[in-house]
Amino acid sequence: MNSIIEKAKSLHQLSKNEIILLLENNSINDNLFKAADEIREKHVGAKIHLRALIEFSNICKRNCKYCGIRIQNKNTKRFRLSPNEILNLSERAVQKGFKTIVLQSAEDDYYNIDILGEILRKIKKNDIAITLSIGERKFEEYKMLKESGADRFLLRIETTDKELYKKLHPGMSYENREDCLKNLKNLGYETGTGCLVGLPGQTTESLANDILFFKELNADMVGIGPLIPHKDTPLKNTPANGFLLSLKVMAITRLLMPDINIPATTAMETLQKNGRIIALQSGANVVMPNINDNELKTKYDIYPGKAYVDYSELEKELKLIGRTISKDKGFRVK
Repeated sequence: MNSIIEKAKSLHQLSKNEIILLLENNSINDNLFKAADEIREKHVGAKIHLRALIEFSNICKRNCKYCGIRIQNKNTKRFRLSPNEILNLSERAVQKGFKTIVLQSAEDDYYNIDILGEILRKIKKNDIAITLSIGERKFEEYKMLKESGADRFLLRIETTDKELYKKLHPGMSYENREDCLKNLKNLGYETGTGCLVGLPGQTTESLANDILFFKELNADMVGIGPLIPHKDTPLKNTPANGFLLSLKVMAITRLLMPDINIPATTAMETLQKNGRIIALQSGANVVMPNINDNELKTKYDIYPGKAYVDYSELEKELKLIGRTISKDKGFRVK
């Protein structure tokens, strides 16, 4: 097992079977996490990149079986921010010193290219990086959003198991999801993707394929989080025990893709006390504080009990583990 870890550290390559062995063997976890942390330090350094997260709509046309804001959930209190409200929040982020803003929403067709383009152009005047996370769009729409100022795009594949993907995403196409990611790469976006860990029917082989997919895509950012079942979804009775396995998937991803950005996801902190710090010591280098008002934070209810970042506490926590907050935009340096 340790020879596989050493191979990953030196060559940044593993076979699918080698990845499966690491995922299934818990006796080497400490060595795996230590190796991922060393590779993180060597290739992206000790600085933590902060992204100001603005969640601007929870109105969704999709019906993903794991998500609390799926269209069939009638218990969700829906909201949609106006362009001015989005701009005011982005101004708040700029004043706080953030160098990247993440505009995230459910798949809400109200925000067409004209509306989004105007928002992007106004935000871009502040000389900050902009990440979009708004789901599947057509190639021309992605192109126009890029021309309007978007730098990065997050679109998680969630699982590369096509049959599982189909079961979890009624009316959606795995092939279209993959095409969207390829389109984003071809258009020059810094492209982020990722997966959910702990899905019913998911195997370690499936997770190994996810990791190899990230590498084949040459993703610039990979977000990995454990499934946290929502009471108003079909997966409400699924056990929430994916923290350790999520951490391992993240660590192996860091070993195979040493220079990418990897967030310590909110789901990790939600499921495990100090999960964010544990992730930052196991390969992660990004934190995304939510700057919405508290009422809106609770309404973007993709899973229950979401943990949030206390900025002042975060600085103290980072200092204790020898990390500092970056002052730049945090683009991937290949």
